[in-house]
Amino acid sequence: MKITAIETHVCHARMRNWIFVKVITDQPGLIGWGEATLEWHTRGVVGSIQDLSELLIGEDPTRIEHLWQMMWRQHFWHGSGVVRSTAISGIDLALWDILGKVHGVPCHRLWGGPVRDSIRMYCHLGGGNLESFYETPVDNARQFADLAQQAVADGFSAFKSMAVPPTMPVEGLKAIKAADACVAAMREAVGDDIDIMVDCHARPSPAMGMQFAKALDQYGLYFFEEPCWPESLDSLAAINAAVTTPIATGERLTHLAAFRNLFEARGCEICQLDLTHCGGFTEARRIAALADAYRIALAPHNPQGPISTAASLEFGFSQPSYIICEAVHQDVPWRSDVVQESYVVDEATRTVTPGTAPGLGVTVDEDEIRKHPFQQELAQRVFYSDGAVGDW
Repeated sequence: MKITAIETHVCHARMRNWIFVKVITDQPGLIGWGEATLEWHTRGVVGSIQDLSELLIGEDPTRIEHLWQMMWRQHFWHGSGVVRSTAISGIDLALWDILGKVHGVPCHRLWGGPVRDSIRMYCHLGGGNLESFYETPVDNARQFADLAQQAVADGFSAFKSMAVPPTMPVEGLKAIKAADACVAAMREAVGDDIDIMVDCHARPSPAMGMQFAKALDQYGLYFFEEPCWPESLDSLAAINAAVTTPIATGERLTHLAAFRNLFEARGCEICQLDLTHCGGFTEARRIAALADAYRIALAPHNPQGPISTAASLEFGFSQPSYIICEAVHQDVPWRSDVVQESYVVDEATRTVTPGTAPGLGVTVDEDEIRKHPFQQELAQRVFYSDGAVGDW
């Protein structure tokens, strides 16, 4: 069995261009699908996949570890940069999809079988709608409360919000009190039985991240995400030690050694590795084993397209430390037209039971993809009140 071609199929989904990766073999009908979505870097990822395909054409697609090592180590530069690691991830997911199809089993059965019967999903406020999640102003606590109630009405027992505004390296109380008001409104609206997450998007400086974390600690958050830049390991560790709320991070890390450094510093309690950026299933399984050694939970980053979600769920059914799956369900109205999945969602509880289809269990409609060709993503720019550049 040989790889004969590797294709990319780009599907514009407003905020992101989903990059689907198709690995074709010389066995009739045997193909694999992966996802390599990286917002604002679509052309770079597509080009990187084309470059990597030169290493893989003619190779056996079932020698996944061997091919991963080739993609990571060959052509001199290691694959730790986010563009190349994303390209590697998309191809790797497709190779595991092929291997599952070769053996006639879902991917999670290739790794020892399911370790749980179901997986809980959490949503973004607004279901992933760009304006609701990213552009609701933090001085509008009432809208945060309304969106929280809608998430619960949609069946979710957990949701994530962006209740922390962009701040300069040091600011006064206004931003802290605005975030506090939003989280207080959400907690009052949904009660204590619903889990609330707050995502800082790594906007704050370490000093401001500490203030936000301490101010919101009283609300019993499920986790507090990216309270400062991921490069600031000592600061992440200090914030994690200062509050009872579990700190979550890791979505911007792209290889095992980076996670080793994060875990050694005890910079988090929840690891948010992204299967489409960290090297696919092959590297993610190594990261997960390392997280287990530190007793750090797994809650993968997953705001991308439907193949990424299928991959995150397959991974979750095989990993004991996996606690919850991030889900976007209302980013575009035609999401389910492009990819059909075999897993089953109970919409009353937003829990997922595994499907039985082999590999990732996805069926991709290429005609539907072609209805949504590449467009440049909507620019997201942040500036402070003095005109200096801030983090989005």
